Amino acid sequence: MASESSSPAASKAREVVTRFAPSPTGYLHIGGARTALFNWLYARHHGGRTLLRIEDTDAKRSTQDAIDAIIEGLAWLGLDYDAPPVFQSDRAERHAEVAWQLLNAGHAYKCFATAEELEAMRAEQRANKKPLRYDGRWRDRDPAEAPEGAPFTIRLKTPTEGEVTIHDQVQGAVTVKNEEIDDYIILRADGTPTYMLAVVVDDHDMGVTHVIRGDDHLNNAFRQLPIIRAMNEIEGGWPDPVYAHIPLIHGSDGAKLSKRHGALGVEAYRDEFGILPEALFNYLLRLGWGHGDREEITREEATQLFDLAGVGKSPSRFDMKKLENLNGHYLREADDARLAALVAARIGEAADVDLLTRAMPVLKVRAKNLDEVADGAGFLFAKHPLEMTEKAASLLEGDARSILRKIHGALQAENDWTSEALEATTKSLAEELGLGLGKLAQPMRAALTGTTTSPGIFDVLVLLGRDEALARLDAQAA
Repeated sequence: MASESSSPAASKAREVVTRFAPSPTGYLHIGGARTALFNWLYARHHGGRTLLRIEDTDAKRSTQDAIDAIIEGLAWLGLDYDAPPVFQSDRAERHAEVAWQLLNAGHAYKCFATAEELEAMRAEQRANKKPLRYDGRWRDRDPAEAPEGAPFTIRLKTPTEGEVTIHDQVQGAVTVKNEEIDDYIILRADGTPTYMLAVVVDDHDMGVTHVIRGDDHLNNAFRQLPIIRAMNEIEGGWPDPVYAHIPLIHGSDGAKLSKRHGALGVEAYRDEFGILPEALFNYLLRLGWGHGDREEITREEATQLFDLAGVGKSPSRFDMKKLENLNGHYLREADDARLAALVAARIGEAADVDLLTRAMPVLKVRAKNLDEVADGAGFLFAKHPLEMTEKAASLLEGDARSILRKIHGALQAENDWTSEALEATTKSLAEELGLGLGKLAQPMRAALTGTTTSPGIFDVLVLLGRDEALARLDAQAA
């Protein structure tokens, strides 16, 4: 007989509760950040709650640095939670309690198979080209047959007949035959719970109604449902969750996402690539979810629009260029004082935040990340003698220095140090010399910035100020 799960109708009466449950064995990578975002948005859209659980039961690999980085990364993205984080390692006694409930109710059993016996079983299965799964050798045996005091695990007694269909909110109806799921361990011989048990118990105790996670966990749903249903039979109040398994993120070439594609911690996008949190928020939102042709969607709009129906079934492709283009949009939209503070931190002690704030409207126009803004602002804090790039130095050869002397004289006589007045004076000089404006602007830019790229040359003059600008022109005109 077929068994069905995750019908959306079953959850209508319940408040929506989602959870993000990372393992702190590494930093918050880009795939995890998107999962966290989808859970957060779904709960916020439906007026529900979203929770954070740190699955730190792997004591050897879990680190406090990783925990801190995950929590900091979520906060940087603006993902807040409706309760303090739950640490799975604190709940081992509760997990074990449920394992013993299952055992005492006949939904689980003690397995006394030794490591050597299990390895021999797997070797035989490999030799016969059969699936590697526990053969149920202790499922119906009397525990009294085991040697006195022998160590044992507790295994779940999974159904052996029929099939289960999950109506996944992303993948659609997915069916698995019960015979494909073996009796797996829920409590180890040392009394510690396994991942499968801990996740189910924690989701229940936290009131989670919707499990939204990567589709690499889809098979786990079929292994976890027997625990849920057995506990519902034992004490009631353990409804099936609504499942939504999101396709994974691939690289731009379609291959599994790796570090070379951008599978890095969220902090790398902030610190190394100069990405704004609102840009990464928007990009992750659009990575596998869509609303028409909209690309730029604010946090408020996302909360209003997001639902699981917009999540695609195919893997999405991470594209760093698209992220940077989107980041450029948010740089142009960002508050100048906020950007100035972020850029000042990248420049260091030489930075003048007030000057950066004044300069930001022209510095951020073409930049795609904070590093480009910082690089563009470098000329503001350059020390004498000005260091020249090779291209800039080439613009000061030939008759360029004599032109600079004339420019210096014309600008020195200018009393109105505004971009409009300085442009008018420079254009007048160009006409007098019979030269195009570019012939003056190029050596000016080199002399003022030491580079061949900068904001508009008259903006540069104003930002440097009269004394500094004239001093730089004079230094290169000599």
